[in-house]
Amino acid sequence: MRAIWTGSLSFGLVNIPVRLYSGAESGSGLDLNMLHKQDLSPIRYAKICRADGKEVAYEDIVKGYEYQKGDYVVLTDEDFKRANAKKTKTIEISEFTGEDEIDIRYFEKPYYLEPDKGAEKPYALLREALNRSKKVAIAKFVLRNREHIAAIKPVGKALVLNQMRFTSEIREPSGLKLPDEAVAGKEVDMALALIEQLTEPFIPEDFHDTYTEELEKVVRAKAKGKQPAAKGQEPENTQVKDLMAALKASLEQEKAKTGARK
Repeated sequence: MRAIWTGSLSFGLVNIPVRLYSGAESGSGLDLNMLHKQDLSPIRYAKICRADGKEVAYEDIVKGYEYQKGDYVVLTDEDFKRANAKKTKTIEISEFTGEDEIDIRYFEKPYYLEPDKGAEKPYALLREALNRSKKVAIAKFVLRNREHIAAIKPVGKALVLNQMRFTSEIREPSGLKLPDEAVAGKEVDMALALIEQLTEPFIPEDFHDTYTEELEKVVRAKAKGKQPAAKGQEPENTQVKDLMAALKASLEQEKAKTGARK
């Protein structure tokens, strides 16, 4: 892996030199190309100047902020550092909290933190302290010219930094039409029984992208000039009057599956 950021992880007055690595990658879906419908020629994306309509080379593009209509201030890499040199090179831990206190909507993207040479001991110290305290560290850092908050916790031998969203980036469900009505006790009991029947330890390796596998079969069929057969069908919405019957049938189906596995 290639480090995408280097700097220090600040823990009180302790500064631990670290490197940041992406902890996730894009999915394994089919890599589709955009084509011209008429002759299937590949389409490429170009950066076009609005003034003269000509394509602009990457090296001739700069970043600018429009401070008033039509007037821009150009910002260089040095300008971003000048805004706050410390923030651009520091992951600063400000507090510690319980992981269960963080709303799931705030988590965005995981990264791995690796200690730089000579920083192994303070890195291991923080890792051990977090393990024993059962807490996560809340920090702020700047990446790609934007400040973020993050939660840091040990995963095995590594410290994992999970980039989070600010409150201002979270949408509230205030515009949604959400139900207020009460649900019958028997229906809740049946739903709880179904949940219990479906409860399993979470094993991430058991899950993979089966839709892409099915889409690949469609591609292979069409490449051979065949019309691929349709698989599956859209589900029918469960009517309120059928809710109890659907729950009961679901529970019986899962019990049958469990019995077959045994």
